[in-house]
Amino acid sequence: MICKKIQLSETDENVFLEACIADKVGDFVRKAILVIPGGGYGEVCSEREGEPIGLAFMPYGYNYFVLHYSVNRVKRFPSQLIEAAMAIKHIKDNAEEYGIDPEQVFVTGFSAGGHLCACCGTMWNKKEIYDRIDMPYGYNKPRGIMPIYPVVSSAVPEEKTGEMSKSLGKKIGGTFMNLLCSDDPSVEDLQSCSVENFVTPESSPAFIVHTSTDEVVSVNNSLLLAQAYAAANVKFELHIYPDAPHGMALGNEITKCGVEKWCNEALAKWVEQAAFWADNVS
Repeated sequence: MICKKIQLSETDENVFLEACIADKVGDFVRKAILVIPGGGYGEVCSEREGEPIGLAFMPYGYNYFVLHYSVNRVKRFPSQLIEAAMAIKHIKDNAEEYGIDPEQVFVTGFSAGGHLCACCGTMWNKKEIYDRIDMPYGYNKPRGIMPIYPVVSSAVPEEKTGEMSKSLGKKIGGTFMNLLCSDDPSVEDLQSCSVENFVTPESSPAFIVHTSTDEVVSVNNSLLLAQAYAAANVKFELHIYPDAPHGMALGNEITKCGVEKWCNEALAKWVEQAAFWADNVS
C-alpha cells in the first residue's frame, strides 16, 4: 500500500490530496473515492471525516483521496469547487498509476464537505472551472456523489436554535459566510452556492444520508436536495436515520472519539449501503 501527499496547487500549499493506494491484486481494478471532510469552511476536519472514511471504503474496492481545500475565508466560492475539480482531474489523469477505473470516480463529503461534494455533482459544468482548468468538458463530473449530513441551501437555517433573519436569502449560518468571505453576503451570492438551484438532468446520481435529529445542519437540507433530484428525474437514494447528532462520520467505535452518541449501529451501515449503491448505479 502506498500513501502519499499530492499538491494540487503550485501557489497554495494548503490545497492538496492525501492518497492511499492499495497494492495491485491480479487484474482487479478499483474505484476511486474523493473524500471531502467538513468544518464549516472554517477548517478541514480530516481526523474523523477524512482518512477513517477512506479506509472504510477500501474493503469495498476503492482507493481513496482526501481533499484539503481552501477554508477560513482565504478564497471565496467557487474556488473550492475548482480545487475539487482539480482533484478529480488528477485522479483521472493518473488512473493507471493508481489502479483505478477513471469512469468510476465517486465523491463523498460531510457537512460543509457535503456541500462541496454536492456541488461537484451539480455544478461540474460551471464556466469558472474550465476557465481555470484545461480539460475536456465533463471530465470533472463524478460518477456519483455521496453527501453525508450536507449543508445544501442558504434558505435552510443551519442551526435549529439559531436566530435567523426572516428573509429567505438571509437564513444562514457561518458556513455560507465563510464560503463567501462575508458576514453579509448578498442574496444573489447565496443563491449562487445553494445546491438545489443547480440540480438538472445532467447532475450526478446521489446517495444522501442525514439524521432527523441533527441539531447543527437541519435534515431539511437533505430533503430539499432529494426534492430537487426528484424534480429533475435524476436517480438518488436517501437515508434519514433517527436519534443521532450531527457529525456521525462512520457512526462506529472508530470515529466516536469518546462521544457515545456518535456511535449508532444503524447509521454505521451507511458505507456498506453506499458501496452497494455505487456498484449498481446506472
